[in-house]
Amino acid sequence: MSPRAVVVGPPGSGKSTVGRLLAERLGVGFRDTDDDVVARAGRSISDIFTTDGEPVFRRLEEEAVAAALAEHDGVLALGGGAVLSSATRVRLRGHAVVFLNVGMAEGIRRTGLSTARPLLAGVNPRATYKALLDARLPLYREVATMEVDTDQAGPDEVAATVARRLPAESGTDEVTPDRSTVNDASVNDTSVNDTSVNDSAPNDPITKEPFPEGGAR
Repeated sequence: MSPRAVVVGPPGSGKSTVGRLLAERLGVGFRDTDDDVVARAGRSISDIFTTDGEPVFRRLEEEAVAAALAEHDGVLALGGGAVLSSATRVRLRGHAVVFLNVGMAEGIRRTGLSTARPLLAGVNPRATYKALLDARLPLYREVATMEVDTDQAGPDEVAATVARRLPAESGTDEVTPDRSTVNDASVNDTSVNDTSVNDSAPNDPITKEPFPEGGAR
């Protein structure tokens, strides 16, 4: 069993929002490893950070990702910092990994620098967000087989683009990034060529409603 797609990206990139829409388009289930961590710990993520510290949360997150990759065959959204784990990055090899990229200004607008996000609750959350993007961007691109810029597109448009660009079926065989750039709706497709693209996504109207503020992950 293997997820149809794994969605990664920084806070505010819309992983949960786009992930759910993508799952609907593909007719599969949606799962979020942040939800898995909360369910297992019986506490909120902010409470885990505050009480136990980030290392404990990252350990729980790493375990949740490993379990979900083995158990889930739909769309899987990872927490924004999941790629910090080298073990998780290794586990993501061979999977269709979609990196939802967002610029600093747009990411800040969407998150509202919410204090519900532990890493943005410090004295200077703008500087923290910039440092977070700078540190994680190479890691997102390391694991990604497709990169989509979400700054200028609504969540349904992003989901439709990803659905078109995904391979027809994601299995356990390794997906090899070719790092070529596709100039199509701000997509950098690093996993598939023209013969392996599934262009059979539904032709229903695509809404361009903005990403929700504060709640976008």
